[in-house]
Amino acid sequence: MNPTAHSNHIGQPVRRKEDLRLITGRGRFSDDVNLPGQRYAVMLRSPHAHARLRGINTQKALAMPGTIAVFTGADWLADGLQPIPYNPFTLHPADRQLPNSDGTKPFVAACYSIAVEKVRYVGEIVAVVIAQTVDQAKDAAEQVEVDYEVLPAVSATIAAAEANAPRLWDEHTSNVCVDAATGVSHATTEAAFARAAHVAKIETWVQRVTGVPMEPRAAVAEYDPATQRYTLHAGNGGSVRMKKDLALILDIPEEQVRVLMDDVGGNFGTRGMIYPEFALVPWAARRIGKPVKWTCERHEAFVSDFQGRDLAVTAELALDADGNFLAMRGSNIGNAGGHTGSYTPLQKGVEIMTSLYRVPAAHFRARAVVSNTVPTRPYRSSGRPEVMFVMERLIDIAAREFGFDRAELRRRNLIKSAELPYTNPFGMHYASGDYHGAMEKVIALSDWAGFETRRAEAKTRGKRRGIGMANYVDTATGAPRERAEMTIHPNGGVDVVIGTISNGQGH
Repeated sequence: MNPTAHSNHIGQPVRRKEDLRLITGRGRFSDDVNLPGQRYAVMLRSPHAHARLRGINTQKALAMPGTIAVFTGADWLADGLQPIPYNPFTLHPADRQLPNSDGTKPFVAACYSIAVEKVRYVGEIVAVVIAQTVDQAKDAAEQVEVDYEVLPAVSATIAAAEANAPRLWDEHTSNVCVDAATGVSHATTEAAFARAAHVAKIETWVQRVTGVPMEPRAAVAEYDPATQRYTLHAGNGGSVRMKKDLALILDIPEEQVRVLMDDVGGNFGTRGMIYPEFALVPWAARRIGKPVKWTCERHEAFVSDFQGRDLAVTAELALDADGNFLAMRGSNIGNAGGHTGSYTPLQKGVEIMTSLYRVPAAHFRARAVVSNTVPTRPYRSSGRPEVMFVMERLIDIAAREFGFDRAELRRRNLIKSAELPYTNPFGMHYASGDYHGAMEKVIALSDWAGFETRRAEAKTRGKRRGIGMANYVDTATGAPRERAEMTIHPNGGVDVVIGTISNGQGH
């Protein structure tokens, strides 16, 4: 492509190409896919947050009209299928790793796509029912008899970290899967706090969220016995990485798996990892010798879509008499939910606790816990919004309690362009930027100086005005697990092949 053929420059709007097709009803999402002769799957989910599976009786369900099969964790194990290949840390060299302080390895549980022996959160799959129609599958699912031994459960993040908390995984000594120290030495940080004229403190919990994508998840799969090849139609974050994960779960070569994705209806956070259903549906297709389709319903999504956030933080900021930041210390506990799917939000948050500010010393304890809740994964700037909130609240607390101006306190402590490149106390490298310039531009655009006049005017109308400011820094690192291939032709044309598609952002 001739680079002068288009006039788009950075900052100019770029017309999206897919909108006309989508707003005129010509999109093709996972549930739009139907295969000849397909049968329908319904997932039977646990109503208990924590329970031992003493037995599952499927006889009544199998006798229901239209029922073809009912599969359980025992069938999964009998077929020799493998755990979900979770890699809970990002392994990018720019990110700080979190080895346990006692020298042990972080705990990663062997989590299967269907419950085996125990359920660890409300919504975990205990059986897959296949029938001629969706309604028949639902009726049959109600007849599956599950003998649950209900166990004590823990859902709160801080409570899950306690030594006496109900333990989710017998293979580990507690619910704390990661217990790391990061930053400069504890002694150096304590010495800085000893010199402080002021210490601001915060204890907070950034609650968990769920994505509620416009398109609920769906999967349609078929198996060809002649070639022993699986084909899965499912919308997710990337087709090639899902193909690789699915091959590992099914314990077959990648060449025997094909993943097809069309449009995906929003929410990139919930789409980033393979889901249990995306392995169960192709497995069921092979077992019954027919294509199988499953579509998630809204009530299911709330207890089965990966959730996000859920960080408990205690933090302190030390300042001298002039308002210069001296040190920071504290504890971050990230809640992974029932399965050890991702510790990345904890990892990527704690490494930039000091944000864009000059903080000579910092030391944090970083822990990840499992709890009897839906598993979490990275959501929209994994882990970083949580810690930015903590730092900015600490600054506002310090300004209010010790008599500093909010804006001036930030100006005094923002890293200056002349100080770049800069390395924060956790070892994160800041290459470039004009942090002061960005903040001053925001102050000017918001008419910060004129706020009190606006507040007074609003009060005459019975309104309460507030204003706040925050600086933000992000790290765009991750584990590149997706295919990307570019071919530049002699005539100047460029072909790009990628395994990701638009998740509503308009690529």
